[in-house]
Amino acid sequence: MNTSALIRPAWTPATIALMVIGFMVFWPLGFAMLAYIIWGDRLDGFKRDVNRATDGIFAGCRRGADKATRWGNSSSRTGNVAFDDWREKELERLNEERRKLDEMLTEFDDYARELRRAKDQDEFDRFMANRNKSTAPTTTGTTTPKRGKGTNLLDD
Repeated sequence: MNTSALIRPAWTPATIALMVIGFMVFWPLGFAMLAYIIWGDRLDGFKRDVNRATDGIFAGCRRGADKATRWGNSSSRTGNVAFDDWREKELERLNEERRKLDEMLTEFDDYARELRRAKDQDEFDRFMANRNKSTAPTTTGTTTPKRGKGTNLLDD
C-alpha cells in the first residue's frame, strides 16, 4: 500500500476530515469512512482473494471459450486452420504470461507485507528500548547513605 497517498486507511488529517464531513452530511458515510480507516488495510488482501476466486470460477469459461460461442458470434473459429492454431498458441502464451505476472504480483505483495511487518517490528523495538531507558532508574549522581557505627553487623 502506498503510504504517501492522501486518503489511506490510517488516521490522517484528510481521513479524519472526510469522516467528520461524512457524519455531518449522512451518518452512514461517516461510519463507512470510519470502517475504512480501521479495516481499510485489509481491503487489498480481500480484493486479491476475491479476484483469485472469480478467476478460478471463470477459468473454465476461458478455457472453453475457443469451442463455445463468444459474445454473439457463431463460433470463435475463423475457418483458417493456420490462423486459428496461431491464435490458440498466442492466447496460451498470453495466459501463461498472465499467470507469471500474477505470481510475481503475489510474491511482491508478500514481500511488501513482510517489509512492513519488519519495519513495524523495528519501530516497536526502538520504542520499547527508548521507553525502557526512560523508566530505568538512573544511578549517576546518587550516593548511598553512609551507615553509622553499629548499623551493620560486621562493623560491630
